Amino acid sequence: QVQLVESGGGLVQAGGSLRLSCAASGRTFSSYAMGWFRQAPGKEREFVATIRWSGGNTYYTDAVTGRFTISRDNAKKTVYLQMNSLKPEDTAVYRCAAARLGLVFGYSNYASYDLWGQGTQVTVSS
Repeated sequence: QVQLVESGGGLVQAGGSLRLSCAASGRTFSSYAMGWFRQAPGKEREFVATIRWSGGNTYYTDAVTGRFTISRDNAKKTVYLQMNSLKPEDTAVYRCAAARLGLVFGYSNYASYDLWGQGTQVTVSS
């Protein structure tokens, strides 16, 4: 059974950094793209970043551009989200997701992603 498992969340002060990891299990796992979404209490799920598995093209929401970096390690089947200069408004549950069939509805639309991790909490204090 293929699963996505996130790690690396936690509590950090504003201006600090965290690195999230998302590891895919299962020998048959492959994906067109991997992304990160987040959801804060009382708010809708929000696209954060996506990377194409082949070629490494990356896409970001404006709110994190210049602060967050998404990357991947093909051999480890792991995607990372390096988060720098964190702000209190970055506080949310972060979930990684796989678009195994392609970015059918666009890279920022959660409907393009068919496999999701459980999520990891990121809390940024002011």
